[in-house]
Amino acid sequence: MSARVAGRVVAITGGASGFGAATARLLVAEGARVVLGDIQDDKGTAVATGLGEMAVFRHCDVTSEPDVAGLVDAAVSTYGRLDGMVNNAGIVGAVGPIDETPLAEYEFTMAVLLRSVFLGMKHAARVMKPQGSGSIVSISSVAGIQGGLGPHVYATAKTAVIGLTRNIAAELGAFGIRVNAISPGKHATPMNANLVAGDPDDIERTLDYMRAISPLRDRPGTADDIAHAILWLLSDDAGFVTGHTLVVDGGLTIGAPENPGTRTPSRWSTHAPVVREAGKRGID
Repeated sequence: MSARVAGRVVAITGGASGFGAATARLLVAEGARVVLGDIQDDKGTAVATGLGEMAVFRHCDVTSEPDVAGLVDAAVSTYGRLDGMVNNAGIVGAVGPIDETPLAEYEFTMAVLLRSVFLGMKHAARVMKPQGSGSIVSISSVAGIQGGLGPHVYATAKTAVIGLTRNIAAELGAFGIRVNAISPGKHATPMNANLVAGDPDDIERTLDYMRAISPLRDRPGTADDIAHAILWLLSDDAGFVTGHTLVVDGGLTIGAPENPGTRTPSRWSTHAPVVREAGKRGID
């Protein structure tokens, strides 16, 4: 490892599993100290314990402002500062047709997926502005970029994360704070394992499924892919990058077909004479 974030302190919501846990392990390996927040107390404590003195866990319901504020304060009280904030906690949330979606499910989903990001940005900025430095990274989704890739409310929240990222970046750049987002595609995480295999712990079966449908032949998306993207955005390697949404999806949103090895070639994949005006073909 190259110690790209040596000596820095990073708070991570949703740090007990998936992207959050993978990020915590990578950041510690690169020299950072991390404060993990989650409502999964046993799993979060286990991740932090496994990382030794470089990590602590704090219970954090990301829909609660006191909890998010407390997570940020724990970073400062434990390690003396806050250099990075990763707004990662998420759920699938409300699913189903728009005309059948209960308002309560909409509001709960938006609280977990969007209010949490607002709160993370707010309280990170509270500490980072006096420091004159910091980096905030929030997890959006390909569902925030392209229609039809997620449930309605999920897509709404993830689209809003991108907009919020741009606006907050425009404000906080004056304080030396960078603000970016990441839009993952389909990755083998507990959230997706629950959808694919009916078991959030069945990562192997989920990897097999993701490998089969990946636009990149035989290359499934993993939690480590997102961890490395977060590391880059937190590090000085991305020191002139702010307001950006980094898409990590294997080419899904550019139109690369899923499971390309078994798909029928597109109409544009075979050479034919150039198509011209009025249906004519050929250069001569």
